[in-house]
Amino acid sequence: MIRNSSLGLCLSGCRSLTQLAELPETHQLLRQTCRDYADRELMPIAAKLDKEHVFPAKQIHELGAMGVMAMEVPEELGGAGMDYLAYSLAMEEISRGCASTGVVVSVNNSLYIGPILKFGTVEQKKQWIAPFTTGEKVGCFALSEPGNGSDAGAASTLARQEGDQWVLNGTKAWITNSWDASATVVFATTDKKLKHKGISAFLVPMPHPGLSLGKKEDKLGIRASSTANIILEDCRIPLENMLGPRGAGFRIAMQTLDSGRIGIAAQALGIAQAALDCAADYAHKRTAFGAPIGKLQAIQFKLADMAVAVESARLLTWKAAILKDSNKPFIKEAAMAKLAASEAATFCSHQAIQVLGGMGYVTDMPAERHYRDARITEIYEGTSEIQRLVIAGQLLKEYQS
Repeated sequence: MIRNSSLGLCLSGCRSLTQLAELPETHQLLRQTCRDYADRELMPIAAKLDKEHVFPAKQIHELGAMGVMAMEVPEELGGAGMDYLAYSLAMEEISRGCASTGVVVSVNNSLYIGPILKFGTVEQKKQWIAPFTTGEKVGCFALSEPGNGSDAGAASTLARQEGDQWVLNGTKAWITNSWDASATVVFATTDKKLKHKGISAFLVPMPHPGLSLGKKEDKLGIRASSTANIILEDCRIPLENMLGPRGAGFRIAMQTLDSGRIGIAAQALGIAQAALDCAADYAHKRTAFGAPIGKLQAIQFKLADMAVAVESARLLTWKAAILKDSNKPFIKEAAMAKLAASEAATFCSHQAIQVLGGMGYVTDMPAERHYRDARITEIYEGTSEIQRLVIAGQLLKEYQS
């Protein structure tokens, strides 16, 4: 089991940005542990999970036992008690083995547990976090709606108070983990007149009366994770299930996404690294014109460009994680990391197919799966266009100050 105490992890030991050059020993150990697990347990089954749309329940249980499903959660609540740099390292290695498994880990850590850990009461943390640390249960995050796209402040889902209950009505779209989740954080409008300041957050168990699921989406990539609409029809929950103060939902959502982008950057890094590994291995073994194709300048240029893209994005991701762990501003860096890593994943997976040629286009090789999995990293938890707006906005603030 990966734990802060068992590894002797010094959380203050990762504060300096100079450590981007080399990870602390404890983080190297964590990284190697997750890498070995991915090589042994995820890579051999990733294609089957993708093809058959099978939720990796056994693997999620095993990752829970390792502490990976609750990396930042204190040990007293059953988590690993580690930092966000450790989480990003684990996310990259797990996603290198299977991007679908990676997104299940990401949603449970960042989007579901994250806001409860930060805004929940002591009792809420015991009820809604502790059972979700072992991998036996996973959570989800219900923010998006069919009509609002990237406009998270336009929540048409409504919550009204009736006596000692909240009554929720509306539809949430594109909810990852939905068919396999045991609880969800739902964002609903409690006061229309206040617009985004009238949005509140709620904790809803699953299954639950008044909550139903739409069909599982047949997706381009990350096909082993379930994605569907959550439909709320007079869904009644106790008043104490509100997360944070009334009207704080938009702030909770935005802060959650700021942190979550680091996890998605790490997922994209894992996909990019897997694509590079695939291309380099093939270039080393495949011969043409009497020599390995890796000796061809055209192939070498592609591999070099892929390596630069991966390493650049990795340093940005580590920097964002270290800033967050140091309680320093990290919004711009998280957006930069997600933008760079998602573009690296798309670029590297495309280049891998080019290196493999015809073999890259068929399912006998993983390159085409990496290509499909990479695409979503430029969309969820804020599109690449949104990341650019965030980066530019933060940059202008810095110059104004």
